[in-house]
Amino acid sequence: MGKRGRASERKGIKNITGIPGAKSTKVHPGVLGGAAAVVVCGVGIAAYSLIGGSSDGEGPTVDEKPVAAGPPTAAEVRATTRDFLAAWEKGDLAKAATLTDDRTAARSALTAYAKDSHLTEVKLAPGKRAGAKVPFSVTSTVSYEGKTKPFAYESELTVVRRKHDGKTLVGWRPSVVHPDLKDGDRLVTGEAGDPPIKAVDRNGGELTKAKYPSLGTVLDSLREKFGDKAGGKAGVELRVVREDSAKEAEKSASTKDDAKATPDKTLLTLSPGTPGTLKTTFDPVLQAAAEKETGKRKQAAVVLVKPSTGEILAAANSNPGGFNTAFQGSLAPGSTMKVVTSSLLLEKKLAGVDKKHPCPKYVTYGGWKFQNDDKFQIKDGTFRASFARSCNTAFISQAKKLQDDSLTKQAQEVFGLGRDNWSIGVPSFDGAIPVQSDAQMGASLIGQGGVRMSPLNMASVAATVKSGTFKQPYLVSPDVDKRTLATASRTMSGGTASALRELMHYTAVAGTAVKPMSGLGSDMGAKTGSAEVDGQKKPNGWFTAYRGDLAAGAVVQQGGHGGDSAGPLVRAMFLADK
Repeated sequence: MGKRGRASERKGIKNITGIPGAKSTKVHPGVLGGAAAVVVCGVGIAAYSLIGGSSDGEGPTVDEKPVAAGPPTAAEVRATTRDFLAAWEKGDLAKAATLTDDRTAARSALTAYAKDSHLTEVKLAPGKRAGAKVPFSVTSTVSYEGKTKPFAYESELTVVRRKHDGKTLVGWRPSVVHPDLKDGDRLVTGEAGDPPIKAVDRNGGELTKAKYPSLGTVLDSLREKFGDKAGGKAGVELRVVREDSAKEAEKSASTKDDAKATPDKTLLTLSPGTPGTLKTTFDPVLQAAAEKETGKRKQAAVVLVKPSTGEILAAANSNPGGFNTAFQGSLAPGSTMKVVTSSLLLEKKLAGVDKKHPCPKYVTYGGWKFQNDDKFQIKDGTFRASFARSCNTAFISQAKKLQDDSLTKQAQEVFGLGRDNWSIGVPSFDGAIPVQSDAQMGASLIGQGGVRMSPLNMASVAATVKSGTFKQPYLVSPDVDKRTLATASRTMSGGTASALRELMHYTAVAGTAVKPMSGLGSDMGAKTGSAEVDGQKKPNGWFTAYRGDLAAGAVVQQGGHGGDSAGPLVRAMFLADK
């Protein structure tokens, strides 16, 4: 995700898209309307009684029971939960399904659970409810071809009220069956589709989730993509089989789309099989440092890349069991995008490192009035000064001299971004720089509007500046599966690359990145950034930098200014490099 001075880094623009976030709402059947049917028996008094009154409305009336409304009561939650779990436990799946608000989907999922998971002796026990939500425990035994093993887990259900009749039901979603399930996913016990792997770092040391928590989903993805190429033998497992994995299985492994593939997840191993060995580019020292530093922070992610080769040396997230923001995050990068924009302005001769460049308090483009942080301005300043201080208006003032697709082409053709063709070895997001117009186009120049990046993308941007040429990042050598790495269609000129390094170096020694980059030598450069997000009190803090043959991209969501939040994270990574 989407899956997208320091002006832009805090208050430069607010709600620049002008499109508030919207939540989709599931619409349930409304109150049923209709007229009472009258049975004519041929006897006047009978007809009168059935109708319930005379035409003038003064006759006797029939009392209708009011339809219950509002949140389910505690008693209703307990009763609905008890009945649903009891039916499921007894194997009466048809009845269990009727106690949900989507009986078709529920019966299909529960039937697949009973058939494919090979779970026996299933026991379900409700826990302490929290309003309409009820956690429950599942204990069972996995039995497959003479092999058995106990299996237990925790799940949760929510009781809802159906509008048209007030009946309370279980709100159906696949996660009721198991918390790891999403639409179309299944629990399956059998011979694993992919042999296990022993993934190792660049020095041959084994990579495990226990040692490197952030690599849990990465290791699952590596197994799915390379298990059949690493020389191992499949075992017997209970696993989550993803819907998109089943579809992808119809394609050859060489054509799998890294950006879309979601790995299956092993929940229990009955027979381990024989793992094959797969070498990765991870550096054990840097990976350990990345785990440590992201673990100290909330919602942080960092990636380190080797500019000379494109090898990914480390990647970690604060929430290692959750979404892999480091590789797949789709977030507005704020002012770090000015590195790409600067390369565009330099190539088109719309800026020069030490040429005079406007940085007014305000600039209007496409009907929007943009400003700098605290409404600062730089009078008679140079482009060097505007870049180092991250002047929004210095970039947006040039929008009228550009085409709507200028930034899109620059990002794609020079930095290899936004083409959806990276194949790093595991699922990744390749960045998005859509063609936009008017105010949105102006906002894109400072990393907002529709621009979206991941820490991996921004590490690659810094690496491209350092090396002068885009080299697609990768985690597993393409020699393993003969895949083709993405390339850029053209290389920036030597003069442009030199100018970008000069701008980033100046920012690191005299601009917004001074504090994080202090004392790191002369061969280094950086750019800070922050991106406003609707509904957040503080913007997301970004930092991209290089030092020697090491490039980094980091984000701290709701971290505020990038130099204060993501900057120290990158600094710690550079200091860990030996």
